[in-house]
Formats: sequence, structure tokens, C-alpha cells
Amino acid sequence: MTRLLTGIRVIDFSWIGAGSYTTKILADLGADVIKIESSQRLDTLRVTKPFKDGIPGVNRSGYFADRNSSKRSITLNVKDERGLALAKRLIADAHLVSNNFTPGVMDKLGLGYDVVKSIRPGIVYASMSMQGASGPATNDLGYGLTIAALTGFMHLIGLPDREPASTGTNYPDHIPNPGHAAFAILAALRHQRRSGEGQFIDLAQLEPTLAMMGPSLMNYFVNGVIEQRDGNRHPQKAPQGVYPCQGDDRWIAISVCNDAQWQALASTLGLETRAEWATAEGRRADHDTLDALISQATRQEEAGALAQRLQAAGVPSGPVQDARDVLDHDPQLAQRKHWVTLDHPEVGPSTYNSAPYRYSDAESAPTAPAPLLGQHTREICRDLLGMSENEIDQLTEDGVLV
Repeated sequence: MTRLLTGIRVIDFSWIGAGSYTTKILADLGADVIKIESSQRLDTLRVTKPFKDGIPGVNRSGYFADRNSSKRSITLNVKDERGLALAKRLIADAHLVSNNFTPGVMDKLGLGYDVVKSIRPGIVYASMSMQGASGPATNDLGYGLTIAALTGFMHLIGLPDREPASTGTNYPDHIPNPGHAAFAILAALRHQRRSGEGQFIDLAQLEPTLAMMGPSLMNYFVNGVIEQRDGNRHPQKAPQGVYPCQGDDRWIAISVCNDAQWQALASTLGLETRAEWATAEGRRADHDTLDALISQATRQEEAGALAQRLQAAGVPSGPVQDARDVLDHDPQLAQRKHWVTLDHPEVGPSTYNSAPYRYSDAESAPTAPAPLLGQHTREICRDLLGMSENEIDQLTEDGVLV
């Protein structure tokens, strides 16, 4: 089937999380994403757990694999003049150059926007630093955890009497930053196609994460209220929380949005009711008592079956699934063919995410597993750069193609 970005070539200097996920989105949609790597300075994700079978290796990271499906990898030492020249030759026939380094790094490598634009005037050049290319904090370094802290996102996560807890993962790297960056890139590519003009895209990774903070920011702007951590509870909905079920570490999430849902929850679980619990305000005031009653009832129930009963009664609920549940036991994901098995050349058959969207007449699932380090070096040098096998061998021996 058609892939909507077939014919688009991306020279990708991105690494680690947000940048690599951005270009993965493009690669899965058919763009030829050429990942520029070097064995002398590895993408950190290549040496980040989990590793297949628990065996470390530059080609065995599940984290790296998830961020780099459908791409090609070339090992290229751009600090060598010959390697830099090869990178420029690749750029000369590309539509997009991307990186997520601190401002100034690409300039030091000799591949800043002005240089790249002189090679390819209509290029789209996407830069994804933490704080953007201007301002007093432009040179700050950071990761998803840092961004969650700086935006106030982390301030709202956790229990009231405990320290901020974050989400347990670098959430900004996975959702807001690559999503916003891919949108900006696609808009620039459309403009490029229509006008022949390129764009410099300056995305500050801190700013997309602020999109997650809308209600909290508005509460401060309008009311002067600084919201605080409240665990799984909600300022209007009550009761709301995660409650224990049968089995080891099995839970159910329940959110009561109105009085009718409260009555349905109480009826389904056989809970006692009080007059003061007829309103959300009353339930919110007595949340601890309600949590104890609900927990006592849910402990006797299997999470999935209870969720189905509650949903049938009109109560928003769902079992808290772990990785095994999501991969092996979720019928919805299975029906939508969300999981794709691709045969990785070193670790064998591996499971990959499909894109969360489906097209009527185009494909969006990954086309290939994440590349081995430098897997396509010879292929790219031969087919795109017109180099002979002897030239490739010599540059490999000289440490340029490594």
C-alpha cells in the first residue's frame, strides 16, 4: 500500500528520545530517514536497558528499537573533513535535516543552518533543543525529567504529603515533543513542496510540555490558585482513584463524574450510602472513607470483570494493565493490529508499536526493525553517493565510515 511520505529524504542527526521519536514517525510513514551515527560516540539509547535476553549490546536495546524503526543507519565521522564532505553530499539531495542538540553543536560540526542552506536552499532544518535557540537559558542541557520539572508538570504528580514524583518515564520525550515537532515538520514540508522554500524550525522542547499544563496554568492566571499534588484524586469528581483487586498487584481505576454514576457504583459494589454522599462536594469531603469502602469491595473482584460490570452500569472504569496485559491480553489492541512483529537481524523477531492512526488507503505500520549500528553504510555510500567498493573500504580503514 501507499506510504504518504514516500520520496521524502531525511538526514537525521537526532539521538536519544524526542528527536529520534520524531523522525520515527516520518520513517514509519515512508520517509527515507538516514540516521547519522558514529561508533566513536554512540546514541545513548543504544546502550540503554532493556536489552534482549538481558544481554547488553549496541544492537540489543529495546528502547533504541522503539525509537528507530523503519530507518537506515550510516556510521560517519563528521569531525573528519572527508566525513563532513559525505554528510554534505547526502544533505544536497535531502528534504529535511534534523537534530536535537544544544544550540551551537551543529555549527561546531560545520553543519549549522547557514551552511546547510547554502548546500540545499530549500531545506527544512529542524532543531529541537531543550530551551530553543534564543533566550537566557538557551544553552541549558536537559532530558524529559528535567523538562517535566521546569514546566511545573512534575509539581502536580504525586501524593500531597510526598515529594513530586514525575511519571516514571521521560514523558515529554514520548508525547508532546515529538508530536509537536512532527506537525511543524510536516507543515514546513508542505510549504517546501508548494513554494520550493525551506524553513528553520526552532522547537524548544520545554514549550510543548506546557500544553499539558493548561488547566493548572489557567487556574493561576484567572484565580491566583497554585494547584498542588493530589494523587489520583480530582477537584470535582469523587470518588476517583485506583483500588486493589484480586491477585498480586492488580488494580482498577474508577472515576465517578456525577451523582448518577455514584449511585451506580454503590449499587454494583453493594456499598453503604449516606445522605451527605449524594453530592460530589459531600463525597469529596469524605473521600478517605469512600476509598476504604470501595477498596474493601474491590479486593474481592477480578479487575477486568469488575471493569466490565461497572462500565455496563455507566461508571467510567478500567483495569490497571501491566506490560504483559497490554501485549498479550488486550483484545482491542489485537483487533486493531497495533503490535507488529519485525525480524531484527541480531535479536530476531521483535514486537513494535504501529502508529496510533490508520489511513483508509495508506499504510502507517513500521516497515523495518531498528537498524544495526552502521547497517546501511555501504548501501548508502554505494547507491546514494556513487562510491566504489574500494573507496568505501579505504574510508572505513581510515576511520571515516565508523
